[in-house]
Formats: sequence, C-alpha cells, structure tokens
Amino acid sequence: MDKVIIFDTTLRDGEQSPGVALTTTDKLEIAHQLAKLGVDVIEAGFPRTSPGDFNAVQTIAREVRGCQIAGLAHANPDAVDDCWNAVKAGEAPRIHVFLSSSDIHIAHQLVKDKETVLEMARTMVARAKGYCSDVEFSPMDATRSDREYVYWMLEQCIAAGATTVNIPDTVGYTVPEEFGEFIRDILNNVPNIDKARISVHCHNDLGLAVANSLAAVKAGARQIETCVNGIGERAGNAALEEVVMAIKTRRDFFNVETNIRTHELYRASRLVADLTGMSVQPNKAIVGTNAFRHQSGIHQDGILKMRETYEIMDAKDIGLPTGGAEIVLGKVSGRHGFTARLKSLGYELTEEELSRAFMAFKELADKKAEIDDRDLEAIVADKLRTMDEVYRLDFVQVTCGDHAAPTATVRVIAPDGSIRSDAALGTGPVDAVYRAINRIIDVPNELTEFSVKSVTEGIDAQGEVTIRIDRDGSSYVGRGADTDIIVASAKAYMNALNRMLNIERRRDEEVRTNP
Repeated sequence: MDKVIIFDTTLRDGEQSPGVALTTTDKLEIAHQLAKLGVDVIEAGFPRTSPGDFNAVQTIAREVRGCQIAGLAHANPDAVDDCWNAVKAGEAPRIHVFLSSSDIHIAHQLVKDKETVLEMARTMVARAKGYCSDVEFSPMDATRSDREYVYWMLEQCIAAGATTVNIPDTVGYTVPEEFGEFIRDILNNVPNIDKARISVHCHNDLGLAVANSLAAVKAGARQIETCVNGIGERAGNAALEEVVMAIKTRRDFFNVETNIRTHELYRASRLVADLTGMSVQPNKAIVGTNAFRHQSGIHQDGILKMRETYEIMDAKDIGLPTGGAEIVLGKVSGRHGFTARLKSLGYELTEEELSRAFMAFKELADKKAEIDDRDLEAIVADKLRTMDEVYRLDFVQVTCGDHAAPTATVRVIAPDGSIRSDAALGTGPVDAVYRAINRIIDVPNELTEFSVKSVTEGIDAQGEVTIRIDRDGSSYVGRGADTDIIVASAKAYMNALNRMLNIERRRDEEVRTNP
C-alpha cells in the first residue's frame, strides 16, 4: 500500500489557537510524544515570529529524533535564514515556505501584482533549497485562488527545488468533491508534479477539514497536515486522530496506510489538552470521553453480545486506558447493561434482588445523569440490607427555612399492608423526619451516631447516611443513599429500625422455641 505522510502542525498552527501559549518545555514534551506516536514530520514552529519560538524549534530539532523537524517561513530572506538556523540540527530538517496565491490576499494583504508574488515564491524556495534538500511550498488560500495561477506557481516552485507542494484550504472554504477534483487537476496540469509530493492543509471553518483531507488522499495527495485534537486557528485544523483512524478503519476504501502507532493517540490527545488548556469535547470522535461509551439499552445489549455490533474501532487501538467499550448507565439503559455491570462488580443477585435493585436504579437515573460504580454499590447495599423490611418508607416531605419551623410529613407501609402517616416538628429537617417516623413506629430508641458522605462527585451526587441507634443496651446500624440527603436520612433510620425489629423478632422466636 501507498504511505500517507502525517505532517503534524500542533506546535505551529495549533499554538495559533486563541488563548494558547506553549513554553519551550511544553513544546518539547509534546514533540517527544509526537515522535513516539510515529508522526513523520513535526512542524515545530515559526522561528521568525519571536526569539522564544526560534529557541523552541531549535531545541526540538536538537533533541527529538526519529522524525523530520520542519520550520515555517514566509517568503522573506530573513525568515528563510532564521528557519534554517533553527532546524539545521535536526536529523532530517525541512524548510516550509509559504506565500499567498489568492487574488484577495495578493491585492489586499500583499499589495503586489501576481508576477512579483510568483517571483518571490520561486526565489525563496530556491534560497531554502540552498540550505537543505527537503523544501515544502504552500500557496496560501489556494482553494480561493485562480487554478491556472496555482498550477503556474507550483510548477515554478518545484523547478526551484520544492519536494513537497502543500495545498492549503486556509479559510476552510472548500468541500470534499471540489477539493478532490482540485488535487486531480493539479496532477493533470502541473507538468513536473511527479518530482514532488502533494500535501494538503485543511481548516475546519465549515466542519469539513477531515473530510476534505480524506477526499484529497483519495485523489492522490500523499501528505496530510494535521493537529492533535483538531486545534488551530479559528475552528481548527484536520484532527490527526480522526484522519489516521479513518485511514486505518477504512483501509479497504483508501488503500493507503500511515506510520502512526495508534495506541499512542489517546496519550497524545490528553497531553495536548493538558498543556494547551483546550479540553476535548465529550462527543469528539476517537478521543472524546464518550467515543467508546454506550448508554442506550439497545446498544448495550448489542455490545455485550458482540462489540462490533456498535463499534467500528477497538478502544485498545487508540490506547484508551479502559481498554474497551464502556457501558454507561443512565435512564435509557436496560436491564442487560445493568446486570452486566453488577456482575463485573462481583454481585450475583437473585431475580427478586435484581428486580428491586433495578427499580431503585431507574429511580436514581431519573434524578442523576450518569450512574457510576459507587452509585451501584450504594443501591445494592441499600436494597440487600432491607430485604426483610418490617415497615417500608413510602413518602417523605419536608418544609424548612431560616424563618420557618422544620416540619416533616412521613408515610410508611406497615407489616399488615396498611398505610400510616404522621407529621412532626423538629429542630431541623432530619430531626423532624425522625420524630414523625417515631410517631408512626412507636419503638423507643436513642440516636447515638449520624454521619453523611458523598457517594460520588458533582451536584447530582448521591449522599449516603449512616446512623446508629441504641435500645436496651444493643446497637443497630442503618444506612441509606439518595440524591436527596433528607430522603437518605429517612431511609437510613428506617433501615436501622427494621434491623432492630427483625433482630428482636428472632430473639422472641428463639425464646418461644427454647423456653
């Protein structure tokens, strides 16, 4: 298969993302990870822009091995010279020269005529060629340029020594069918194109950067310029991880391959996100938090039976720490996913226990967006502890405030199936709930311990309440969990009372049996 060169510009175009400012140390760390990832060319920066960027490019060229190090230079003698001085220590240095080719840029930014611009491009490519054998040239804003002018410029720059000609969609203007046609037209209309590799550099203003890049590959381009996580100017660049995994996953269609070690993709993504401060959106393809997570019950059922039913890639291939598909439990999850997660946590429940736990899970899922393992453990523990309920909590309502007496109304279902309710005032909402319960279940006891902790993080976290009550020298512990801490407190108290009543009942039975 043909190889597609992956040219990464995270350290140059990626750093041009608004709000991003990488130190030399940051850039070096990312460059080492890119080399480990198997990137063919690292565009380490734009040396002419600042002494700091010059130093960063020079440091990377000296220290990073196993890939080519490129620097960017506009078509200016000093910029080309600075670029060479920054990259010359690299194993295989490259100078990347760029100059605008569109009428709007030439007239309003360069304020020159087309012949002058063409001569600038040719002479600066020749100057770069005098320093190193590997020279890349980009006609900036090529997709909005007159095509005949682009053909002419590419021909002259290849003749001057360019070994790679890059076609930038600088403002994200083109669409896949049009861009693919452009690449084919270059192959057919630039006489010496066989002496250079065609590259593409696509921006994502219309959300088409990856699609355009892949269309170019299909048309004959053999280098793609990318950024990790798709960062870059404005809406960003073609995302490295998306381009690479598209080629890997659809090798049957593209019939090309890359040198990327895909198991390093996730690590590269996280490193770039951490150092740039640009977090990855959860639904981002390949490396987003949700990329290999399944919440729908139908999808979970399919994944549990065969991963390929709903996944076209293996999470292991990108180096995801979990190493596989993740079942996310929420309100649209089904019983299969719920049962599978409980089994993975080591719980083997009877059908009756499972039904009770699943009902509690659905109730919680209506209140909480995502249920994690600690939530499940709290649910199962709560339900298994109350299997022999004497009294069952049916309803809790509390009214309180800084200028109101805390009042609680409680309803419970008694052993005979009757419904009993009562209300009480208290010094606080929990005290009011406990007083109301005591009015219904007239069993004297003393509350000796009360503690609350968060089961999970976030404002929708479950709270778990643990209490201890004493009666006739015996101590009974109760626990309850809920997103509402008052309800959790009521559950914990009922759990302790039921435990106490069950134990006392067994004692009475033993006395009757063995007088």
